[in-house]
Amino acid sequence: MPKRRKESPAPSGRAHGVIEGAGSVVRQPIVETLEKNYMPYAMSVILSRAIPEIDGFKPSHRKLLYTMYKMGLLGPTRTKSANIVGQTMRLNPHGDAAIYDTMVRLSRGYEALLHPYVDSKGNFGKFYSRDMAWAASRYTEAKLDPLCNELFRDIDKDTVDFVDNYDSTMQEPTLLPATFPSILVNANTGIAVGMASNICSFNLREVCETAALRIEHPNHDLLSTLKAPDFPGGGQILYDKKQLEQIYETGRGSVRVRCRWTFDKSENCIDITQIPPTTTVEAIVEKVIDLVKSGRVKEVSDIRDETGLAGLKITIDLKRGTDPKKLMAKLFRMTALEDTFSCNFNVLIDGVPRVLGVGALLDAWTRFRTQCVRRRTAFDLQKKCDKLHLLQGLQAILLDIDKAVRIVRETEEEAEVVPNLMAGFGIDETQAEYVAEIKLRHLNREYILKRTEEIAELQKDVAELNAILDDEKKIRKIIVRELRDVAKKYGQPRRSILLYEDEFANLDEEAEVEAYPVHLFFTKEGYFKKITPQSLRMSGEQKCKEGDAVAEHIEDARNSWDLLFFTDKAQVYKAKASDFPDTKASVLGDFIPAKLSMDEGESAISMVATPDYQGFVLFCFENGKAAKVPLSAYQTKTNRKKLLGAYSDKSPVVSILYLPEDAEVLFLSTQGRRLLVPTASIPEKATRSTQGVQVMTLRKNARLLRAAVYKEGMVPDPARCRRAIPAIGTLPPAEAMQGEQMKL
Repeated sequence: MPKRRKESPAPSGRAHGVIEGAGSVVRQPIVETLEKNYMPYAMSVILSRAIPEIDGFKPSHRKLLYTMYKMGLLGPTRTKSANIVGQTMRLNPHGDAAIYDTMVRLSRGYEALLHPYVDSKGNFGKFYSRDMAWAASRYTEAKLDPLCNELFRDIDKDTVDFVDNYDSTMQEPTLLPATFPSILVNANTGIAVGMASNICSFNLREVCETAALRIEHPNHDLLSTLKAPDFPGGGQILYDKKQLEQIYETGRGSVRVRCRWTFDKSENCIDITQIPPTTTVEAIVEKVIDLVKSGRVKEVSDIRDETGLAGLKITIDLKRGTDPKKLMAKLFRMTALEDTFSCNFNVLIDGVPRVLGVGALLDAWTRFRTQCVRRRTAFDLQKKCDKLHLLQGLQAILLDIDKAVRIVRETEEEAEVVPNLMAGFGIDETQAEYVAEIKLRHLNREYILKRTEEIAELQKDVAELNAILDDEKKIRKIIVRELRDVAKKYGQPRRSILLYEDEFANLDEEAEVEAYPVHLFFTKEGYFKKITPQSLRMSGEQKCKEGDAVAEHIEDARNSWDLLFFTDKAQVYKAKASDFPDTKASVLGDFIPAKLSMDEGESAISMVATPDYQGFVLFCFENGKAAKVPLSAYQTKTNRKKLLGAYSDKSPVVSILYLPEDAEVLFLSTQGRRLLVPTASIPEKATRSTQGVQVMTLRKNARLLRAAVYKEGMVPDPARCRRAIPAIGTLPPAEAMQGEQMKL
């Protein structure tokens, strides 16, 4: 039999198999725990990983480009990408895969940037394709693009600060002294902790000219020279001046981008050659196939991805008799062939994340560039002053070269040569060291005269550099000159063309929309769902977020109807039911504030669906007033998505009721008083922002609680509640309130 292992005695004070403190609960302050454990991580992601700085780069980009610069890849020769990745790990210890991914995004072959920083050779994949993967780093080669000359110009002249790398074996720059606003020239996207950044690209020539004009004229109109974003994949930008002004002013907003297409009449097909930057070829093809299979798009007979060496190309074969313009208008609404680029210009300025508009970003870059030019000028000045000082010492011995030779020859100890030269010619130690190091062959008058001829030129240069440092205007002139040089040397024509409203609005309005029946659901939290009757019959209970519930359900709606979403900021956002996908009861639906790009902090509180803008909207306010506004007041000739001043904001709105025709509305105050009012007695106002008329007279500290369209049985005694307006309303009798609660 095997021997049993002899158990060692348990330590004193601890029983066998028992761990001290096991099962006990230790209370920790949540704020202290977050500060110790989570805040360092969050700050690291924000400051050192996800958010770009004013030079236009994240740390990973900057480390890669600086490594390539130190490898001498700014010239004509390329090297294997694996070599670059390995060298970059001296600055960026995050693994070769992450570094190579960064390099791919910056490359010319990937086509993600308007002006690539890496000149690549080999298969680097494509930004517009999900399935076209890039080759491994051992197969590809790269070097820096000539544009990088403008990123690293004068970096060795103390233009920016340097810090130690992670193991203090070498130094790296904290920023790159870019001579143009690279932060706006190339797109940048990052997701940090609690914040994100999404910067679109602008045309280099337009950015440089705008920056130069803003320096010369601080009140320069940005839109006059910086027309709109310019995406590397081209496309068509639907020009919206108000949206662009908002982006230029606040750094937030959205830009609508469409694909570019042509119709081949001989082949009866549509060729799509440019797509929005927010989607991929595969996503578009898959979506069109789904629409064809579901029967929502019947004009398409086939769709193919014909992307090749010539570039991106999606071909859509049409059925006979199909109008290509109307088909594309339908696909713009139903697929990502038209998409929205949401801008969030969040940039680190002096280590602080700030959301800035284009104008403020250009001003911040100008301040940064001014500091770079000032530091470069101070560096050049110091170098020239040092050289001038040495040459002035050399000039001193020109008066008597023989004396200098004699002093050196007659000095017994080497250590006394410099002091004796200082005493003999009245020069300082630095000058004496310089003179003492001159070779014997150079101790002739010709050499010394040639060197001292530089003194006058150096004195002139020193005076000019001092003048630059003393005059801010001269520094700005240098920045402007360099900006225009960059624009002239590297500028390219716009890739994204602009479509103005009169060019696309008419086609959008004429586009045919299939008017099949749907059910519309809108929840209290602002979620929207569109469900077909067939899908609704097969579904169970409507799924909502915890604490949310369906607020409005419209049963007999059509896919072609217009939707109006009223918000708590007295605005209304317009959309079409066809803009939303058919869904199921088991999904949450679309979050309307995000879907319609509402303002920050704005919430949708009511929905109206209409096919013809008949009827009216009744706005009931907390102060007891009600405004009756015809729904036709919200009908617009152009395809406007947002209307300001949708209703009066003088008092908080408590209920928004859409009524196709006059009916009775029950008003309830916080004191429990009820008032039943026929809407025919409320005068209609044509102005949307009208404050309305007093319907319910409120006593001190009372307010209108809610209002609802009256239905039989809502109150036990409707006759008592009917009063001529304005009226205070009636309290329910005591016996009616026993064990009952009135419900609206």
